[in-house]
Amino acid sequence: MADVRPFCAIRPRVDLAEQIAALPYDVFDRKEARRFVEERPGSFLAIDRPETAFEEGHDMYAPEVYAKAHDLLWERIGKGDFVREQAPAYYLYEQTWRGRTQTGIVACASVDDYVSGVIKKHENTRKDKEEDRVRHVDACDAQTGPIFLCFRRDEAIAQVVASCRETEPVYDFTSHDNTKNRIWIIDKPDDIDRIAGAFRAMDSIYIADGHHRCASAVRVGLARREQSGGGALESDHFLAVLFPEDELQILDYNRVVRDLNGLTEEAFLAALAEKFDVTPAGQPVAPEAKGVFGMYLGEQWYRLCAKDAVKQTDAVEGLDVSLLQREVLAPILGIGDPKTDKRIDFVGGVRGLQELERRCHTDMCVAFSMYPTSLAELFAVADEGRLMPPKSTWFEPKLLSGLFIHAFA
Repeated sequence: MADVRPFCAIRPRVDLAEQIAALPYDVFDRKEARRFVEERPGSFLAIDRPETAFEEGHDMYAPEVYAKAHDLLWERIGKGDFVREQAPAYYLYEQTWRGRTQTGIVACASVDDYVSGVIKKHENTRKDKEEDRVRHVDACDAQTGPIFLCFRRDEAIAQVVASCRETEPVYDFTSHDNTKNRIWIIDKPDDIDRIAGAFRAMDSIYIADGHHRCASAVRVGLARREQSGGGALESDHFLAVLFPEDELQILDYNRVVRDLNGLTEEAFLAALAEKFDVTPAGQPVAPEAKGVFGMYLGEQWYRLCAKDAVKQTDAVEGLDVSLLQREVLAPILGIGDPKTDKRIDFVGGVRGLQELERRCHTDMCVAFSMYPTSLAELFAVADEGRLMPPKSTWFEPKLLSGLFIHAFA
């Protein structure tokens, strides 16, 4: 039984929405964030990455940096760049990218649902990354970046969505990542009741992207509950956008490795041939099925097809990312822990196969293109209460920050 509530959003003035909306804070490194804010000073990234207001090299985790995020946010709200909704509502958030559209419900999900397992995760989080967003949320007294959740398609929600999309959106713009964004307010009592009721009937909701933001929001909510001594608080819920599974697409999350662990190319190919059918390819290989991998090595693409003996049906071990780690990265290339080993890097499928070639021409030696993890695989792992290997899923487009703010006051 999922508790997914309407809320009183703080959102951009209509004429400023395109200028304010920004990609999530964690898709930028420090140099990229600084350059982006310098070029677009009105962007919400200035609030999400407040270290950009300080000189280069300033400690991005210093107390004054988080205080700056608070000041920037509430100064801009105070001067009228944002408007505050007067009554709770849901919002419809439609994104169209590369010809594909996904439409989600913007709402507040429950801290208790995360704790109890109604909201299910599939990735571990790092405490240092959690701590950063805990301090940001706490300082701002608000959640500024939505968590990307998904659910199994529900007909009642689909009907409300279809009806709403026949009306004029409150926002309609194309963001700098070439995503068309349209947003509607869902404030009719009957529609609100139908959406809330549909979510109450669900026993599972899944985190697609934003595990660190979600864990941080939960930590803040639980800490504030303990400090208050009881009673309902706005921080008992966190900002989220919830999408039906049939509208989402997971992209490939590819691997590049710095060296062959002391092997020659011939010895490496021979070791692979024990576990895969290895075929040279005349063009880049985008795997067409589960159990198939592309590999770029020595200016040559290869197609690797896993032999039956190395395949597994277990929810986690059956994933292609697990197969590659278990049969190639660990035993042959010596990468025991991909989370910490500096010899491996991960390349989102949005960058294309040419990025794998580029990396092998610069700082890496071998690249592997992956068949994307499916939503069904994600659900299966999460339903078993288990975790995927790191960097198993890449969702695109990203949810923009700054379009919805969930304030605690």
